[in-house]
Amino acid sequence: MSVLVRKIGKAGRITLDRPKALNALTHEMVVAVTAALDAWEGDPEVRAVVLDGAGERGLCAGGDIRAIRESALGDGAWARSFWRDEYRLNARIARLAVPWVALMDGIVMGGGVGLSAHGSVRVVTERSRVAMPEVGIGFVPDVGGTYLLGRAPGELGTHLALTADAMGPGDALLCGFADLYVPSADLGGLADAVSAEGAEAVRDFARPAPDAALAEHRGWIDACYAADTVEEIVDRLQGYGEPAAKEAAERILSHSPTALKVTLAALRRARSLGSLEEALEQEWGVSLAALASADLPEGVRAQVVDKDRSPRWTPATLREVTPAEVARHFAKPSERLTLR
Repeated sequence: MSVLVRKIGKAGRITLDRPKALNALTHEMVVAVTAALDAWEGDPEVRAVVLDGAGERGLCAGGDIRAIRESALGDGAWARSFWRDEYRLNARIARLAVPWVALMDGIVMGGGVGLSAHGSVRVVTERSRVAMPEVGIGFVPDVGGTYLLGRAPGELGTHLALTADAMGPGDALLCGFADLYVPSADLGGLADAVSAEGAEAVRDFARPAPDAALAEHRGWIDACYAADTVEEIVDRLQGYGEPAAKEAAERILSHSPTALKVTLAALRRARSLGSLEEALEQEWGVSLAALASADLPEGVRAQVVDKDRSPRWTPATLREVTPAEVARHFAKPSERLTLR
């Protein structure tokens, strides 16, 4: 089993246990976490749930994208089943009756964000690297990522989504992905304290966070990413006169043109949605549409299978991505996502 589940004192403890794969989520792991919550939901002894990851590298690097690629190259059934149960779990974490204490140490990306950043107590450390990097594999932020990114200050969420950049602890706090900073050396003591006293013990371990690196770049980020199209965003970045802005444009242009345009549309739409559940329902339709595209399996091939880092996107340029192709991702899906 790739998830360790146990009850210690007043806490349910969940440890993602695939350290060699950076605790990347499989369908079985999602089912196991859900089963743990089923068992603890009516247990008066469980006053908090603590989530962490095995190994020294991170909480979770995201979903098992190799398996998603294989599913996309086949009939897609596995990916649809995985996403359905994963998104349901994301929504459940957000409305859990007891505190969900997520220890976001090290790498926390994609599906790892979905398991942590919707919780009620989200802890980052000096080692935290938090990101929604989906555009780099021809996909679009999911697991409620558009909901979180859309609510970040100004246009910081747009910047993070289109560049696939990672946040350090200060930026994760600034952008609303985390609540508290705790040095990594103190996490063991924190977990023990929650088991003994409940989630309120976390506050005793909080320390002043490092500065948010993105804060000093708000000027050009807000000015450039407020544009209505990805093409205009890139033009503004390239012409702004700030080296960091030009570097951001280069990173954006390396990603899937289709994923970039769909991501921008998804973020703008998510801002007007009233709940995480609505955002997850939108992401469900977008994910199913992406599953039927060429860019998702190609992006995974280039990044993690062949590792040549040279994806051949279809189409290859932003100009070639039509409004109709973007709209296809927001059409009502034939399969409904029922969140419980």
